[in-house]
Amino acid sequence: MKQRSILRDATIKGKALHTGEEVTLTLKPAEPGTGIVFRRVDIVGKPEVKPTADLVSDVVRNTTITDGHTKIHTIEHVLSALHGCGVDNVVVEMDASEPPILDGSAKRYVNLIQEAEPVEQDAEREYIVVKEPISVTSGSSSLIALPHDGLKITCTSADDRGIHTQHISLDIDPETYMAQVAPARTFTIYEDIEELLKLGKIQGGSLDSAIVIKGDKIMSKEPLRFKEEFARHKVLDIIGDVMLLGKPLKAHIIAVRTGHRLNVELCKAIQKSLAKPESAKKKEARGPAFVKSDETSLDIRRVLDTLPHRYPFILIDRVLEIPDPKELTALKNVTINEPYFQGHYPGQPVMPGVLQIEAMAQAAGILMLRQVSSEDKLAFFMSCDKVKFRQAVFPGDQLIINVKLVKSRGMKIGVAEGTCSVDGKVVSSAELMFTIFDAPGDT
Repeated sequence: MKQRSILRDATIKGKALHTGEEVTLTLKPAEPGTGIVFRRVDIVGKPEVKPTADLVSDVVRNTTITDGHTKIHTIEHVLSALHGCGVDNVVVEMDASEPPILDGSAKRYVNLIQEAEPVEQDAEREYIVVKEPISVTSGSSSLIALPHDGLKITCTSADDRGIHTQHISLDIDPETYMAQVAPARTFTIYEDIEELLKLGKIQGGSLDSAIVIKGDKIMSKEPLRFKEEFARHKVLDIIGDVMLLGKPLKAHIIAVRTGHRLNVELCKAIQKSLAKPESAKKKEARGPAFVKSDETSLDIRRVLDTLPHRYPFILIDRVLEIPDPKELTALKNVTINEPYFQGHYPGQPVMPGVLQIEAMAQAAGILMLRQVSSEDKLAFFMSCDKVKFRQAVFPGDQLIINVKLVKSRGMKIGVAEGTCSVDGKVVSSAELMFTIFDAPGDT
């Protein structure tokens, strides 16, 4: 696929969201390989800044970049529109530090790009390609990037009260972006407005440029444009923020309650992954399957190091504790993003019992690997017995997995008893048998 720029200049004027300044923004054609460049024409010398994750200086309700004395606020909607419309090379001229917020969406920026008329150039487009699972988390928020031939985003948006939980999954191309993503407006919680004003934010905000959520009420100048408008705007922001990578991205991004800070962290994690030597990537893809004897908990990275499983079959999010060599407690957050909920069952999602057994088996495998305490081993699930299912598990539940090693033969075969619990109640239990064998070497 060829790189694209625009045929002619196109200009738009409006008020900036956070600074409240009146600003004129002009899109200008650029040569192949230029990328997206911001130019401040109100500063002597007209300095140019190419947005990258390393230049991000503020992520509180916007993405701001700073290069020396040049600062540019709230770049995410402009980047999103250009990325979503497949424009690779353009200069964004501004006579202030922040683009106009317009109606709070990227719709009018898409219209501006169409007015400028995207055109192909004599150079092949280059992509950032995710080749291994990459994840970042912060509290109840998480982002996972998975290998995918294209850009797909699966997003769950929710507040702490659970009143406005929304979910959307979209394959992103220019047509889908323009129709299904760009019109989605930014939003805020009513109770957050006073604190944001104290921080010097949203000086130019109004109901013309944002949706305000007050309890279960929606305050805006027009009705919601989509049933899932909040989740769609999160997708819009992600599409903009990942352009901090400098090139369009190929990945399936799974987002839960994300924001600009975590979006930027994902970009940095992707850059770090791309910088790894191929030998290290092969080693991590296979997994060292090694749990140190003094490790009493494992985060998701160490779980991925230890188990060979990958999305969508990794069913342990964290090992909470290993109180002694024969016991282990792990956690699995059951979210609506789980792919099996689409068919099990439509309208009444329930976690399959067989996957609860698999979660217990994965936890038991980690425990057995800790016993072996040797690299390049895999735990292979052989059989289960005495299986009982007592209660259904639904999206939003937190599965606590407890396993206890009750038998082992020469550190080759083990038997464990496992339970899955939700809110202190056992929902399933089983007796599991597994074996340890050498992991296959590199080919």
